[in-house]
Amino acid sequence: MDKEIRFAKTLEQVRQQAREQGSCISEGQVREAFREMELSDAQFQMVFDYLKKQKIGIGEPVDADEYLTEEERSYLQDYMDEIAGLPVYSKGQIEGFTIAAMAGEADAQARLAEAYLKDVIDIAKLYTGQGVLLEDLIGEGNLALAFGTGMLGSLEKPEEAQGMLARMVMDAMEEYIRENESNEKTDRKVADKVNLVADKAKELAGELHRKVTPEELSQETGFSLKSIREAMRMSGYKIEDMVYAEENL
Repeated sequence: MDKEIRFAKTLEQVRQQAREQGSCISEGQVREAFREMELSDAQFQMVFDYLKKQKIGIGEPVDADEYLTEEERSYLQDYMDEIAGLPVYSKGQIEGFTIAAMAGEADAQARLAEAYLKDVIDIAKLYTGQGVLLEDLIGEGNLALAFGTGMLGSLEKPEEAQGMLARMVMDAMEEYIRENESNEKTDRKVADKVNLVADKAKELAGELHRKVTPEELSQETGFSLKSIREAMRMSGYKIEDMVYAEENL
């Protein structure tokens, strides 16, 4: 188990390192990270396959556009058209905005956020295919970008700004994906609970040739009344073979 934990932690470290390098990492860096674990060639291939599925390039950046669905391409084109009218800033202007933003100037912070909107798009492409909409990823990234430009005062050098903002955007997108996964797990648990109660109610109703009460179902199945009533509530009181309070009046 200790080896499995070390492997998982090392894999996450490699993934984070790749993200910080523009979603790209060399084969040598990967092998160095796992050097002490003495992985076989087959195990290394599994690591490389995992990284590729995470849209991380081995030796060279991946073309994230290849992973987009037609719906995502359509949305992206509309969004790009929407922001096409924003000013295009030179490297010198961006550096000036960064210095001013670090000093707390709100207008410079807003300009800097504008300058990095396309970077948010590029980052969002790397997180597609994980159960969330590209539109939502970009929205979360833009919020993180706007928030981050107000936090640049903690930096010592302006050249650190772009990296800090990119990390904040990535963190926001990854957190959004984790929250979505957690919500999906909760939804599945709710559905499983409702289906289980519904199936048992249908089975008992078939034996009795009538709808059953929560008390009868509890006595027959051993389920607590609380869990049965909770499942009834979660279903919107639509379990067909259950007797509801209104029907007893």
